[in-house]
Amino acid sequence: MKQQFNKTYIILTLLLFTTEALIAFLKSGFIRHTFGDYLVVILMYCFFKSFIKGNHFKIAMSVLAFSYAIEVLQLINILKPLNLENSHVAKLILGSTFHISDLVAYTLGIISVLIAELSFKKIQDI
Repeated sequence: MKQQFNKTYIILTLLLFTTEALIAFLKSGFIRHTFGDYLVVILMYCFFKSFIKGNHFKIAMSVLAFSYAIEVLQLINILKPLNLENSHVAKLILGSTFHISDLVAYTLGIISVLIAELSFKKIQDI
């Protein structure tokens, strides 16, 4: 992997971040809890692709593994031993509750990324 600035991925990152920020204002529902998790892995992927020119599959799997790790930290309630259970910022970044549906949303987000990357590659090969 080498570092390279990619304008397209930076723009996608900014658009997805803005969308996620708007979703954060919602208190509950499918958009807040499931669609937000679906988008967050796409956001992270685009962020890394903004600066790293590398194998899209490896980057996507790294993002997925990181997302799963955060969810496992939620399962073991990591905020409590760190004495951060009352920190709004910590809850926003790490989350506070484990849900198997989050793992499904992360997986579907990464599958969408891989399908999009394959589609763009096929278009470029034409």
